Amino acid sequence: MALTYEFFLARAQDSANEADLAVLENVRERALRSEAAWRDMADKALKAANGREAALRDK
Repeated sequence: MALTYEFFLARAQDSANEADLAVLENVRERALRSEAAWRDMADKALKAANGREAALRDK
């Protein structure tokens, strides 16, 4: 499976949904931390993809 921006973004949304449904505070906080980590990975994946495209254009 390719780890793409869309994949990371979907996992972030899953974590956000989990946080919204959480009853326990520690579960909510864990889900929010997870969401932040997935969003960070999504940002990095997007930057890497854009960098690859720019490198291909420059060749």
